[in-house]
Amino acid sequence: MKSMYGYIRDAWKNPDDTYVKGLQWQRMQEWRREPSVTRIDRPTRLDRARSLGYKAKQGIIVARIKVRRGNRRKPRYVRGRRTKRMGVNKITPGKSIQRIAEERAARRFPNTQLLNSYWVGQDGKSKWYEAILVDTSHPVIKKDRNLNWICNNTHKGRVFRGKTSAGVKGRGQRTKGKGTEKTRPSQRSHHNTGK
Repeated sequence: MKSMYGYIRDAWKNPDDTYVKGLQWQRMQEWRREPSVTRIDRPTRLDRARSLGYKAKQGIIVARIKVRRGNRRKPRYVRGRRTKRMGVNKITPGKSIQRIAEERAARRFPNTQLLNSYWVGQDGKSKWYEAILVDTSHPVIKKDRNLNWICNNTHKGRVFRGKTSAGVKGRGQRTKGKGTEKTRPSQRSHHNTGK
């Protein structure tokens, strides 16, 4: 028998075919008016948040982040150079939009550490992610056996060092073995030939 979270998960797998499409259309009208980083009371996708470590307890907050989609808008050169060397189109950031969203949330709440994040919606202009942030100095978090690992000083600024799930993926650490030798111990080792 499927749990409640199972039904939520299946609905979010194909948002266009389920009730999620109507909800998203309604919600995005409000989200577009919000600031780029907004603290929210509860996760929009409860199943995904719980699978990533969210718990409804003190010391844990959830924030919704809006990030502009697309490449870097680079202006066209006025001075002379040939078209090939102008480098205007397809100039993309070295990080994914999800990583950028995570870093913005971490800067907005400096007394917390970012646990993880997940996608909640997108339109032609923006993408929205929700981030789970943990207050590492809260006594409730320090007592939690599943979460108190993040209170250790070695996890300070983990989002900026690419230690979250999206960060590990962006650093090319998901695969092991042949072809990934140059991504370890870091992308910048081996004369930046890792990616």
